[in-house]
Amino acid sequence: MRWTLKPIPDSQKQQQLAQELGIDPFLAGLLVQRGVDAFAKARSYFRPDLEELHDPYLMKDMDLAVKRIQKAVGNNENILVYGDYDVDGTTSVALMSTFLESFYDRVSTYIPDRYEEGYGVSFKGVDFAADNDFSLIIALDCGIKAIDKVAYAKEKGIDFIICDHHRPGKELPDAVAILDPKRPDCSYPYDELCGCGVGFKLCQALTIANDWEFEILIPYLDLVATAIGADIVPMTGENRILAYHGLNVINTSPRAGFEAIIANLNKTKLTITDVVFTIAPRINAAGRMKHGLHAVELLKETDLEKAQEFAASIENYNSDRRELDQSITQEAIQQIITNKEEDTFTSVVYDESWHKGVIGIVASRLIENYYRPTLVFTKSGDQLAASARSVKGFDVYNALEQCADYIEQFGGHMYAAGLTLLPENYEKFKARFEEVVAATIEKQHLTPEIHIDSKLPLEHITPKFYRILQQMAPFGPGNMTPVFMTKNVVDTGYGKCVGKEEDHLKIKVATKKGESIAFNAIGFNMGSKYEHIADGKKFDIAYSIDENEWQGSTSLQLRLRDLNS
Repeated sequence: MRWTLKPIPDSQKQQQLAQELGIDPFLAGLLVQRGVDAFAKARSYFRPDLEELHDPYLMKDMDLAVKRIQKAVGNNENILVYGDYDVDGTTSVALMSTFLESFYDRVSTYIPDRYEEGYGVSFKGVDFAADNDFSLIIALDCGIKAIDKVAYAKEKGIDFIICDHHRPGKELPDAVAILDPKRPDCSYPYDELCGCGVGFKLCQALTIANDWEFEILIPYLDLVATAIGADIVPMTGENRILAYHGLNVINTSPRAGFEAIIANLNKTKLTITDVVFTIAPRINAAGRMKHGLHAVELLKETDLEKAQEFAASIENYNSDRRELDQSITQEAIQQIITNKEEDTFTSVVYDESWHKGVIGIVASRLIENYYRPTLVFTKSGDQLAASARSVKGFDVYNALEQCADYIEQFGGHMYAAGLTLLPENYEKFKARFEEVVAATIEKQHLTPEIHIDSKLPLEHITPKFYRILQQMAPFGPGNMTPVFMTKNVVDTGYGKCVGKEEDHLKIKVATKKGESIAFNAIGFNMGSKYEHIADGKKFDIAYSIDENEWQGSTSLQLRLRDLNS
C-alpha cells in the first residue's frame, strides 16, 4: 500500500480561514485543499444552496426536449420512460415517470431485461413501444450510443429524447433532443451529472416552462442523491448540492420504498455511505437477480404496507446476490491461479455459467485480490458479455477503445465499462487487452494508494473537531472522507484480532503508554498486521475518524485504513 501525502495547503490561507471560521487549523487546511479558501466559499460549502443550481436551459437541446414533451401532452400522445436496470437507471425512471404522471396520465415505464436485451436501448424495447402506440420515448442513463435503435424507432414513427451522462461516440443518434453534458458541443457548466441528475434537470426545465414552483421537485431529490452515491460520480458542484438536499429528504420524509428498506437500520441519521451500502445494493439486486421493474415499483410505491412487501422480496434477491457473487469470486480466483495469471497486468476471466447480474461486483472483488484492470465475462445469448473495472489512475474505457476490433459493443466510464464480443474473439481480445494495459499502465497504478489529507496529532481529535468534520459531508469523489496520518503511536496493550476468522484488528492507540489521550481503533481485514503492533512497538497509522455506538453510548474511534511499523 502506497501512502501519498497531499500537498500542504497555503499556511497563510489556512490560518486566516481558521480565524474567520473559529475552527482548528487542521480543519481549515482540509478546506483549503478542497478549494474552500475564503469565508464566502466556506458558507456555500457547508450549506449547499439549491438556488446555486445551474439554469437547465444551459444544457444543449433542453429547449427541444421541453417542446417535444409539451407537444406530446398537447396531442395526448403515449410517453414511454425507458431506463437502464441499475440504480442510476431505475431511480431515473422512477423520478421521470412520477413527475410526468403528476400532470399527465399517458405515461408508462420500461426497463430492459438484463439477460434478454442487455444494456441500454434495445430493438425489443422499441418494438414494445411501437406495438403499444408510444410515439415518444424518454431514455434515461442510456441511449447516447444507440444510433441503430433510434434510427429503427424513427422508421416506426417514434421520437427519442435521450438523457444520458456517458461519453458519446463520434456520431450521435438522430434523436429529437440529446441531453448529455459530456457532448463536445454542450457548454453546460457542470458535466459530471449522473443519469438521474440529467433527468432531474429536464424536470427542472419543465417546471420553469410551466411557471411551477421549484419546491415541487424537492421530494424527488432522494432518488437523485441515491443515484449520485451509487454511480460514484464526483461529489462536487451540482452533485454535492443535490446529494446534500437529497439526504435531507431521506432523513426527514423518505418515500415509502426507502422507509421500508431502512426500517431495520439502527441509525438516527443516514449518510451517503449508508445510501451506497444499504439502499443502493437492494435497488440494484432487483435488476441483477430478477428485473429492474421491481425496483421501479418499489421506488414509486406510496403505500408503506405495499412497499414493505416489495422491499421484502428485494431483500431476498439481495441475499441471493451476495451468495452468488461470493461463490463466483472464488471460482474466478481459482481460474486465475489455474491459468498461472497471478502476475499479469490484467485479470480477464470467463465462465458461461456465471450469473450476468453479479459480474460487475465480482470484477470489483477481484481487484481487491489482484489490483489491476479486470474484466469478468459470461455467456449472453450467442455472445459473451463482460463488466470491466479499473484501478485508480487508469482509464479502462480508453484501453477498450484500443481493442475495438474484437468488440461488438461497449460503453462506460474511466473506471467502469460494459462490453459484448463474439465467443471466437475472446482469446484474441484477452491477449490484446493485456498488451494494451501492459504498454500504457504506469507501475504505480498497480499498487493500491491511500491519499493522506494531513498529518494529525491525536490531541486535536475532539468532539468539536469531529462535528465540523461531519459537516463537510456528503463525501465522495472530489470530496472524499478525510484521511489522516499519525506517526509513532503505540498500542496501549489492548490490541487483539477479532471477528469470526480473527481477520480484523482492534487496538487502542496513544502516543505513548500511559498517555491520557488514547483512541479505540478498528482495522477491518487487518488481522495479519497484529505483529506490527505487538510488544509495545511503535507504528504509523492512516485512518479516518468516525463514531462507535455500543450499548447506548457513543464514542469517537479511528477507522484504520493501513498501518506500517
